[in-house]
Amino acid sequence: MPAKQQSSGSPAGEPVYLVIGYLRRSHGVRGEIILDIHTDFPERIKSGRKVLIGEKYQPLTFDTVRPHADGLLVSFRGVDTPEEAGKFRNQWVYVKATEVPPLPDGMHYQYELIDLDVVDENGNPLGKLVEILETGANDVYVVRNDAGKEILLPAIPSVILNLDMDQRSLRVHLLDGL
Repeated sequence: MPAKQQSSGSPAGEPVYLVIGYLRRSHGVRGEIILDIHTDFPERIKSGRKVLIGEKYQPLTFDTVRPHADGLLVSFRGVDTPEEAGKFRNQWVYVKATEVPPLPDGMHYQYELIDLDVVDENGNPLGKLVEILETGANDVYVVRNDAGKEILLPAIPSVILNLDMDQRSLRVHLLDGL
């Protein structure tokens, strides 16, 4: 689905940024830096791609991109020394949500699910989906009600019954003990 501003969890009118990686440390003498990959689409990280770095979303463009261990070695246009690259150490790399391609039908970016109204199988409100935890086996949805009480829901077919993006709602089955 194309990115929608109202479904982002961000304040109205503010752009939504999606994390694609994390910059570790400079490498070599040509201004390269190690990038840990934090996207399901690493093939989209390539030379010429415009990205935003750090909390201030500094715009930069990838100059070179090449595989390195479990991540990538990247350089940015205009950044030619290890010292210049080191300034970006330990910072997140973002892209604007409006610049990512749509996913196939039935698939959604995580940011699109934030702020969904969550109801049980009988339609009783449980709260809003406020966070998605990636655990390895399956994602876990954090749902918070108006009183601040949170419940954790595993994102598995026996729990997630229906997702209605038009109504911005998620119908779930509560497992025993929740």
